[in-house]
Amino acid sequence: MRLLDVGSCFNPFLNFDEFLTVGIDIVPAVESVRKCDFLNLQLQAPVHLTRDALESFLLQLHSPIDTLPAQLFQVVVFSLLLSYFPSPYQRWICCKKAHELLELQGLLLIITPDSSHQNRHALMMRSWRVAIESLGFKRYKYVKYSHMHLMAFRKVSLATSSDLVSQNYPEMLYIPQDFTEDEEEEAYPVHMRSELEDERVAWSFSELPQTPYDSDSDSDSGRQASSVPAPHHFEDPILLQS
Repeated sequence: MRLLDVGSCFNPFLNFDEFLTVGIDIVPAVESVRKCDFLNLQLQAPVHLTRDALESFLLQLHSPIDTLPAQLFQVVVFSLLLSYFPSPYQRWICCKKAHELLELQGLLLIITPDSSHQNRHALMMRSWRVAIESLGFKRYKYVKYSHMHLMAFRKVSLATSSDLVSQNYPEMLYIPQDFTEDEEEEAYPVHMRSELEDERVAWSFSELPQTPYDSDSDSDSGRQASSVPAPHHFEDPILLQS
């Protein structure tokens, strides 16, 4: 079974003989993982080869991988991948590329972290389901573990509608962290000064004395300082007796 592990890091699926694994990562941790920027991966027309020829083609892939034929894999894995992207649109592009790389009836397996209780982000998971199914998938299975969501989607359509972006489907692939920065900005608003305000601030600094303040030149201060009694230094009587 031809499997593409995106964000593979150390290529764990190599340990399973059931898979012919291609592990890709933008910064590979081991030599067996091919370097690939998945967001910018270019897709070509599908190739019509025998099973042995396809396997030979995959085994000959070398870093960096910039292009791949469509409908090449039977399984695509996103293990702890999507939550690393800072925007819903980038997650959307990943899922769209997975759809194009999978053959019909192929599986997209998604693992994403979440340590909350099962129903805490149920609305978010429903939103993900709608967004991913709009690409031509059908959710096959969903499991919530203590610290992660596991989802399996089957590719049920070769075509993808062209107007999905205008229907706001990409924004449905959100995570809670997407809203954290906006909330912080609202809590701590930053006031931007105008040019006129900058000029006023500069003018106020020009009113400061040109020379530093010298306390010795102030006679009153000098008199006050002289009226303060000097501290007394008491000798230790024990030392005097010795």
